[in-house]
Amino acid sequence: MLKIDEIKRFIDYDRTSERKRLAELGENYYNGLHDIRDYKLFYYDADGELREDKTRANIKISHPFFTELVDQCVQYMFSGDSYVKSDLPELQADLDGYFDSAFTNELVDTGVDSKSKGFGYMYAYKGNGGKTKFLHAEAMGVVEVRSKETDDGCEHVIYWYVDRVGKDRRRIIRIQVWDKDFVYYYVQEESGDIKVDDSEEINPRPHIIYYKENDKTPYYDTLGYIPFFKLKNNRGETSDLLPIKALVDDYDLMACGLSNNITDFDHPIYAVSGFQGDNLDELIQNLKTKKTIGTEAGGGVDIKTVDIPYQARVTKLELDEKNIYRFGMGFNSAQIGDGNITNVVIKSRYALLDLKCNKFEKQLRAFLSQLVSIALDEINKSNGTDYQLKDVYFEFEREVMTNATDNANIKKIEADTRAVEINTLLNLAS
Repeated sequence: MLKIDEIKRFIDYDRTSERKRLAELGENYYNGLHDIRDYKLFYYDADGELREDKTRANIKISHPFFTELVDQCVQYMFSGDSYVKSDLPELQADLDGYFDSAFTNELVDTGVDSKSKGFGYMYAYKGNGGKTKFLHAEAMGVVEVRSKETDDGCEHVIYWYVDRVGKDRRRIIRIQVWDKDFVYYYVQEESGDIKVDDSEEINPRPHIIYYKENDKTPYYDTLGYIPFFKLKNNRGETSDLLPIKALVDDYDLMACGLSNNITDFDHPIYAVSGFQGDNLDELIQNLKTKKTIGTEAGGGVDIKTVDIPYQARVTKLELDEKNIYRFGMGFNSAQIGDGNITNVVIKSRYALLDLKCNKFEKQLRAFLSQLVSIALDEINKSNGTDYQLKDVYFEFEREVMTNATDNANIKKIEADTRAVEINTLLNLAS
């Protein structure tokens, strides 16, 4: 059992770790909170002092390419109806009770965490009827505690989350400490002291509490393992943001710089000579309202405009966008091409996305194998069977848009081929 001061130390260390710092960066970019939001303009004054320029336009617009790339990969990966399959009808019926549409929803959230933060978590619990259910766990709140850094398994898992916001906008944080037998509940107000959660009737609580028929006495049991499972994005548990962050930042900078140029130089400059009037305010007012001004003999108005070098910026934006989809390994739906949109061309545009999903599928299969092993063990105990992991396989059907004309031609060719085969058989028979 961990002591309260140990729990606080583990949570504080985890929050400031390099692993969670990079995960938080990925989470921010997935939510559209880019570094451009902290961009400032500076200048040197007459005394040579560096000061922030608050008079010039400083537009801050985030362009959420990363959000699209993450959602694109996850939805493309889980575009099918079911992923856990078996050729044994009885086993398939039992598996469908575990890995249904509700499980898919939780798996999609875990996949988003994995792609955006580098890792995602699901945890298991006993539902009604004693069947194990799997839910998504917020990755930023999971702290793995090992007795030694070299150990593969965890001795404890600390799971914390913000329950609500109380008075003075102070967050109420619930903390759970899991081991192989019990769950210990704690509560913390903002960054204050961690205290035992008195709102929980049973604390510490066994993993499983159940009641027998016509018996109000609670019975306790344990899962025998810590029910948290990690879905890695890759071996290094790094986010998909790392290869493209600099490109996304450059795109934000170029686009916002163009907007700033347009904002700063959207009005012409009037060079007036021989002005006949009382003051400059009268000149400005006449230009805005009457569109005319009076000048003395030989006077005039010369209108000066500033040519914004937008063409170079537009070219750089197009190059950045191309490289973001290339190195982010995504499908660029804005890609025009040469107008020859056949099924072969469409599939070629999905090549990078397929490659990224193939890499992610290896981690996903290893992750699902852990969950299926738990389900099989429960099914075998309940039904007296001896199903093995080899009786189950995983199938991911990725849906790709196709050209309807190509599909019709393919069907026509198949029908013609079948007709030739039938006619040949009839001729041989006669």
